[in-house]
Order: sequence, then C-alpha cells, then structure tokens
Amino acid sequence: MPIRAVLWDIDDTIFDYSGADRTGMRKHLEHEGFPEGYDSLERALDAWKAVTDVQWARFAAGELDFQQQRRERVRAFLGRGLSDAEADEWFGRHATHYEAAWALFPDTLPVLDRLAGTFRHAVLSNSSIHNQDRKLRALGVRDRFEAVVCAVELGISKPDAGAFHAACEVLELDPHEVAYVGNEPDIDASGAVAAGLTGIWLDREGRGGRPELVRITGLAELPGLLAGDTRFGAPDTFG
Repeated sequence: MPIRAVLWDIDDTIFDYSGADRTGMRKHLEHEGFPEGYDSLERALDAWKAVTDVQWARFAAGELDFQQQRRERVRAFLGRGLSDAEADEWFGRHATHYEAAWALFPDTLPVLDRLAGTFRHAVLSNSSIHNQDRKLRALGVRDRFEAVVCAVELGISKPDAGAFHAACEVLELDPHEVAYVGNEPDIDASGAVAAGLTGIWLDREGRGGRPELVRITGLAELPGLLAGDTRFGAPDTFG
C-alpha cells in the first residue's frame, strides 16, 4: 500500500532550532553578562549545546520532566546551584531572545506546498504541545498539519514505537502507510522503521555513514523520493 501521510519532526527538520537557539543564546549572554568558566563566547555556545543534548536525553529517558530539563540545563551551564525560580527566570530571559530568532528552513514552505493535496501531514515531536503548537502558529504553518502529537502529553518519546503508533492512530492509518521525516538517524529514522513506518533521515549536515537508512540531505529531495525516484532506492522502500 502506498504512503498516504507524512509525519514530521519539527526542530532542526522544518524549523531551524539550532540556529535560533545559538543566536538567542548569543544575544542573551550579551545582555546577561559572560558566565564564568568559559574563555570565549563560541566555547560558551558550544557548551550550551552540549548541556542541552545531555539534559534533553535525560528528559527523553523519563528521568526529568520538561520543566526540570530546562532548569538542569541552566544549572549545568552556569556551574552553580540555583533555585527553581532562579533557573526559570534565567531560562525565560534566554527564551525571549531565542523566540525572536525563530525561522523555518528555506526549503520548508516550498516542499509543503509541493506535497499539499497529495499527502496528509501531521507532526510527532519529543517536546510539548504547548511549545510546539505555539511555535507552528508563530511560524505560520500550524494549519498545514492535521495534528500535532507530542511526547510530554503522550508520556512516551521517540524512538519508542508507541510514540509513532500513537501518531498513526490519530491519523487513522497503519504504520506502513506513513513516512516519518526527521533529522536524527536513530531517534527519528531508525525509530520509525522499527515501528513499521517508512523512516527518512534528513541529513542536512551531510554526515552520512548510515547506508541502512533512507537518507536525504534537503527537503527538496523529498517529493521525488515519495513519488518513487529511483535515485533514492524508492521502489524497494515504498513499493
């Protein structure tokens, strides 16, 4: 049976999360003052990303709730104990600058336009509905998606098969009728495949090295892939 719907990741797939987060933190530190323990702004920005990756993994594993992972990011980055209120306030000041930098990737709208009417569309994110619904509305694309399904409300995160199946249930489609597009090879593409969906790894950075995965390096390649473009091995993958 052919693919009938595309299920999308948001951050670093259609939305330039990394760019917005780095720009927002740069602006935040310019206003907040440079934290102790870092010898350059670039090292501080790299450290913030590393801390975010660690604490987000703890959230995905169920060790922290959504608000706790934010607080732990702030505490680890600053290297000192803060009360919950202090950590929330610091993160909130950062969020103001981060949200001011929100932007879709340039290839997002053209591809959504090309696929409109041919495939149904929904979102599965490892964040919260509060954050992601608001983000999609601010970016002007919420109405492109039938549903936004998020880990915080589900109680399970990608790559757990249950997260993918929950999104398929919302669409009332079987997993083999759904393609999942995301920027993480394991959490997104491999997780989707294990759950019975067609997983597509959006490798914007050109990392490569995962021949077992269906891989694209930009969203402009997606319509051809879904249409059965043999350059991507589509006949074997999509039938």
